[in-house]
Amino acid sequence: MKSASTLSGSPRITVEIANHQKLLRVDRKQLRQIVRQVLIGEGCSRAAISLAFVDDATITRLHRQFLGLNEPTDVLTFPLSDEPSLLAGEIVISTPTALRQARRRRHDPLAETYLYVIHGLLHLCGYDDTTPEARHQMRRRERHYLRLLGLRLSTRRLR
Repeated sequence: MKSASTLSGSPRITVEIANHQKLLRVDRKQLRQIVRQVLIGEGCSRAAISLAFVDDATITRLHRQFLGLNEPTDVLTFPLSDEPSLLAGEIVISTPTALRQARRRRHDPLAETYLYVIHGLLHLCGYDDTTPEARHQMRRRERHYLRLLGLRLSTRRLR
């Protein structure tokens, strides 16, 4: 079940959405808005983004294959272009992980899922979270976009 769309007002940003799970309803229109708002906010005017919503078995397999870790994770990001004028990538999101984290943190599972989308987009835009300083900067941008999009998470530490 794939859908591709060119976003109005930004004809050079395309989003493909693949939904391979049944735990959460995927709001394609809202996801496209999120992608558009984050990318434009980060100064990106040309992008091809693929979002895949999967189960834990799928994300565990990918996590093992690409990072050598045999466990589920929340989101994996795969840059797909070396062309400087095109941001292209695939973001794979585990909805079971989003549900678990949302329950643990007592907030909306969709907001948690959208946080993973934002996180993946920021990785594609060049943000990193491997050092405390870089992680702080990335979390600040995540909170910025969550506020901008009107999404609320609990005050517990993001991710």
